[in-house]
Amino acid sequence: MIRLILILMLATTSATAQSTGEAAIAAAERLAMAGESLTAAGSARDRVKALTETVQAYEDGLVAMRAGLRRAAIRQKTVEAELAAKSGEVGRLLGVLQTMGRAPTPLLLLHPSGPTGTARGGMMVADVAPAIQDEVMVLRAQLEEVALLRGLQENAAATLQEGLDGAQAARTALSAAISDRTDLPQRFTEDPIQTALLLASTETLEGFASGLTEAFIDGVTPVDAMARKGTLQMPVQGQLLRAFNAPDAAGISRPGVIVAARPRALVTAPAAATILFRGPLLEYGNVIILEPAADVLFVIAGLADVFGETGQVIPEGSPIGLLGGEVPSANAILTESGANSGSVASQTLYLEVREGQSPINPADWFVLDAN
Repeated sequence: MIRLILILMLATTSATAQSTGEAAIAAAERLAMAGESLTAAGSARDRVKALTETVQAYEDGLVAMRAGLRRAAIRQKTVEAELAAKSGEVGRLLGVLQTMGRAPTPLLLLHPSGPTGTARGGMMVADVAPAIQDEVMVLRAQLEEVALLRGLQENAAATLQEGLDGAQAARTALSAAISDRTDLPQRFTEDPIQTALLLASTETLEGFASGLTEAFIDGVTPVDAMARKGTLQMPVQGQLLRAFNAPDAAGISRPGVIVAARPRALVTAPAAATILFRGPLLEYGNVIILEPAADVLFVIAGLADVFGETGQVIPEGSPIGLLGGEVPSANAILTESGANSGSVASQTLYLEVREGQSPINPADWFVLDAN
């Protein structure tokens, strides 16, 4: 019986450990695929589109990797706590197994009270053996799970570092590809002097938006996203931090929404649009203003890097900038996962939608629940 138990122990794998580490393993595969995409993007016909998809693939993979490692770290601590809590029970179980294993087989078949006692003892062993086997199997599974989860943590550093390096390389290549891009239609050419005068005479975002449309818009709208109203995805992957007109900690409310996102996250155009303005504006930092339809403006603020040129008509999904902040190192991510850290979305993006010079709730245009 003991030999059978040991054979079963060696032959059994932990399905729980496989399911717990599944997310981290799948995320590592996604990062590897993103690396292949980065190599292929260099020769792609539309390098900007290919590199945009590559950056997004890296971002998705890194997010999934973080989540998988956090789950693995939590599960590892849980299993280790369970093993520590029943260490006494495990010791007694091992003692019973060792005692039974050292006893000669003939003695195991004899009982001092004779055949009847032997029969009763055999029945008791038959009843106890399955329970002992179950305990051994559970212990075996938990030990295997801890080993697998520790292996995931140990091997994750190299995978994370490769993903972080690849994402940075993809962002750099994307920035260069956008600078070299010449295939976008140009709706108008910016007058730097007129823009500077408008900035100098503006005290509010509302005033700047009004002056901007009067200065540059000629009434001809090459794109029209009105049919997409209410279905657009947010320009960045993140979580809604502050709703429309909701006051902040200082009691100040703004007619837009604030989205929390990760450092250096890629920001893309939610719809085909004309770039009316890009650059620093008031207290909003770097701003890009898009016109996706006549008398409709998307004001996107909080960018560290801004892509595109004023007057260009860009397609949906085009990269328009990157958020700021510093991407944590692989070791920092592992420490964060092990500590069961909460959100790492340390950057914010401001989105305001204006129709006919008046701000409206961005929820009228965007699917806010999806982020």
